[in-house]
Amino acid sequence: MKNFRTDISFGRIQQLAIPAILSGIAEPVLSSTDAAVVGNIPEYGTESLAAVGIVGSFLSMLIWILAQSRSAISAIVSQNLGAGKIDELKNFPAQAIYFNIALSIIVLVSTYFFVEEIFSLLNAEGIILEYSIAYYDIRVWGFPLTLFTFAVFGLFRGLQNTFWPMTIATTGALVNIGLDFALVYGIDNFIRPMGIEGAAWASLISQAVMALMALIFILRKTDVSLRLRFPLHPEIKRLVQMSVNLFIRSVALNAALMLAVREATGLGKEYIAAHAIAINIWLFSAFFVDGYGAAGNILGGKLLGEKDYTTLWKLTRRVNLYNLIVAGILILTGLIFYKDLGLLFNKDPEVLTIFYGMFFMVLISQPLNALGFTLDAIFKGLGEMSYLRNVLLGATILGFIPMMFLSRYMDWGLKGIWLAILVWVGYRSVALIIKYRNKYLPLVEK
Repeated sequence: MKNFRTDISFGRIQQLAIPAILSGIAEPVLSSTDAAVVGNIPEYGTESLAAVGIVGSFLSMLIWILAQSRSAISAIVSQNLGAGKIDELKNFPAQAIYFNIALSIIVLVSTYFFVEEIFSLLNAEGIILEYSIAYYDIRVWGFPLTLFTFAVFGLFRGLQNTFWPMTIATTGALVNIGLDFALVYGIDNFIRPMGIEGAAWASLISQAVMALMALIFILRKTDVSLRLRFPLHPEIKRLVQMSVNLFIRSVALNAALMLAVREATGLGKEYIAAHAIAINIWLFSAFFVDGYGAAGNILGGKLLGEKDYTTLWKLTRRVNLYNLIVAGILILTGLIFYKDLGLLFNKDPEVLTIFYGMFFMVLISQPLNALGFTLDAIFKGLGEMSYLRNVLLGATILGFIPMMFLSRYMDWGLKGIWLAILVWVGYRSVALIIKYRNKYLPLVEK
């Protein structure tokens, strides 16, 4: 039976993108809220902020590496939907979700007993190392919960639904914000102040709430069964292949981010604190931009299944334009609240001086983020995981690392680290534009 033509109107794209934006920023909101709250603890606030920056970057690395299966699940489901074969998936969702959970448990066990060595490699020492371990030992248990939630989000996205993930993610973010203030600072005669450990418990509880909501939604709102049945669905092989490529891609991606953390930590506690503020704002804006990318991902996969390349090209132009507009709004917002954003996270004059001296580089990155992240999301929907892997390897090995070494040699400090990040993002954007123009543009009906 022939499908109706996929709707890529302004209204339909907003219908998918706006909920995706709200759900996408949930994870950086968890880390940013933790950073802002602990950074304002009266005693050892700078050290606490540095610890949250280090652990947050490490956990984001693990989550990004393994949560890439969400994109693979979304691509497979949306392509089958577009090809009119959605009924043939049946056992695939449950198998994919259990695959995600198994991966998360393996990684949790393999890192839990070596956290001191891991954070020492990131140049954490003294009280910062002590705080990092205390924060990680609690928050890490939310890792399997997050991977389960992300797998469910991938399924919902493949079914062209971003409203349910938005509902789950925004609820989790609100729970986290409320608990952060209550547990970190305490409530008189009710809850004792727990400091950085309170922030970790707030994140863990909010992740549990989101996982529970995801479970309820999938059981009550869909016909998907979570009962694991064999044999393995044929699409599981493609899921594993896509996930492996995305795994390698994310290792390269996060290697760059973790190298940046290590270099910033080596400059001193004020520098890693300033970098923590900058990277939290950057991640927040990146996920904000990723909302329209999600619309491109969802609709692009379906259009590929329909073999409608003309509409795919129109979609690509539209979501890139929308995201460039979003990038402009983010830059303007950053300029207006240039000073206030720093004060939101920390009051240390030295930290703020360092931050204000380099924050303009976070703003410069926004148009590059808009193009790179939008095309990255569309390519995931098209199943181009091997090319995305190669792009990230090239961006990290040929772009980021050489610029990082040059920065260290020239003693450019935190500005040099962020110059390396700009080169890294720019490399990705240019490589994806070239690939799209060479492969998919020729398929458009003239």
